Amino acid sequence: MGTDAVALAGELIRCPSVTPGDAGAIGVLARALEDLGFACHRLRFEEAGTDPVDNLYARLGSGAPNFCFAGHTDVVPPGDPSAWSFDPFAGTVRDGLLLGRGATDMKGAIAAFVAAIARHLALHGRPSGSISLLITGDEEGMAINGTRKVLDWLAERGERIDACLVGEPTNVAVLGDMMKIGRRGSLTGHLAVRGAQGHVAYPHLADNPLPRLVRMLAGLTERPLDEGSRHFPPSSLQITTIDVGNPAVNVIPAVGRASFNIRFNDLHDSQALMDWVRAVCERVGGAHELSFRVSGEAFITEPGPLSDVVAGAVERVTGRRPELSTTGGTSDARFIRAHCPVVEFGAVGRTMHKVDEHVAVADLERLADIYAEVLRAVFVGTKAGPE
Repeated sequence: MGTDAVALAGELIRCPSVTPGDAGAIGVLARALEDLGFACHRLRFEEAGTDPVDNLYARLGSGAPNFCFAGHTDVVPPGDPSAWSFDPFAGTVRDGLLLGRGATDMKGAIAAFVAAIARHLALHGRPSGSISLLITGDEEGMAINGTRKVLDWLAERGERIDACLVGEPTNVAVLGDMMKIGRRGSLTGHLAVRGAQGHVAYPHLADNPLPRLVRMLAGLTERPLDEGSRHFPPSSLQITTIDVGNPAVNVIPAVGRASFNIRFNDLHDSQALMDWVRAVCERVGGAHELSFRVSGEAFITEPGPLSDVVAGAVERVTGRRPELSTTGGTSDARFIRAHCPVVEFGAVGRTMHKVDEHVAVADLERLADIYAEVLRAVFVGTKAGPE
């Protein structure tokens, strides 16, 4: 039936593609897809002050619909290798587990994409539409030279993606328990409050910025942002650091700094939240500066045809109807959603980004079964039972 998901995933894991490095992973994937008849475009993007990133867009067919699988071959650093009970880039199987950094997030899912496509082509032949893969090496990093630029490249070529399935590890405990139909937005703020340094015994000769910093942070956290929306939990503002850098107990510092992150639902957008933060700080007054970084806006793919196809495939393979969720962090679906409906379904995420990351071989094989069911539902229909 073609590509073996476990073998391909192991080969990908053995490429130590820590963001933004590729280490050969894109080449491994491109060769596997070319063997299936895909036209592969290796796309390297860079901007001044950023590292170049290798990406891949591969397409089989030229007709519509163009159903796209999306994901990333880059991985987070393994940390101290001595903390692992095996080589982080082993890519080997032990006791029914595929071992290594990226096994869960998300080289295993990428290999399952390819295995599913190989099976679909063997059983049903080339589809009347198109199957594509959009794979980046910049998801775990700054996400500047990856998916967004590939999407821009596609738009310049006049290519359209009609629906997309991202293979992020969405399941909580068992394969089939959760898929993502949206994500919260993410806004990070940095606040610096300025005063004048002086001796604590002579406060009238100084200007302590810390009481103002405390009042500003209290104003940002004194009440919930909202109570949640139809598909989202309540938005959350979390203070992540407060820094003064003052080792002396008898010196009033000149500046205090804090950072915070807001994970926000579809009741807000980043501009409105930035305006609110500025207003809270202005009410306290005094010299201060604010800067922001927006990782993405909140988005939702309303339950409908795409989520029905994927949830149906999951249920036919696992017997479980996945919960439609918007929890968790951000993903590159935040960029894809501007181009087409997008949902996410992948492995169980319990070991992603952790020491001893792994995926169950049985889960990886069933994940390929699910993706094959998705392809059949899109291009053939679902009247027959799963192969």
